[in-house]
Amino acid sequence: MTAKLQVLVDLNVILDVVQQRQPFYSDSARVLDAVVRGEVAGLLAAHSIATLFFVVTRWRDRETAVTAITSLLDVFTIATVNDSVVRKALTWGWRDFEDAIQMAAALNEQADYLVTQNGQDFETQPVPVLAPSGLLALLAQK
Repeated sequence: MTAKLQVLVDLNVILDVVQQRQPFYSDSARVLDAVVRGEVAGLLAAHSIATLFFVVTRWRDRETAVTAITSLLDVFTIATVNDSVVRKALTWGWRDFEDAIQMAAALNEQADYLVTQNGQDFETQPVPVLAPSGLLALLAQK
């Protein structure tokens, strides 16, 4: 039996679903559904939770943010963002430091893939990067 894929889901994919952003909503929702159904093991970088809380509170309200985060915590594992993860991200010198932290967290957790809408922003890929559609295509082959 093959092990379940472990994917770190970038915050932009979560925001696609929470804010129903088009044209990304459908594929991103299907990725979250794959995590909920246990087709893949989902990871969220720890710093994404704080950012999500901030964004959803500003966009809607605190209650909506708490509900969204609680729902995510029920199905995702939080990927560690600690001193070594941040230091690894710093060594890469990427223009977008937040993307570097996402990648370093994925690497630290030994994720099979990092799923993001912004694959072009990841300057190096020690963990392979997939768009939501790419992950869905991969899962359809299984």
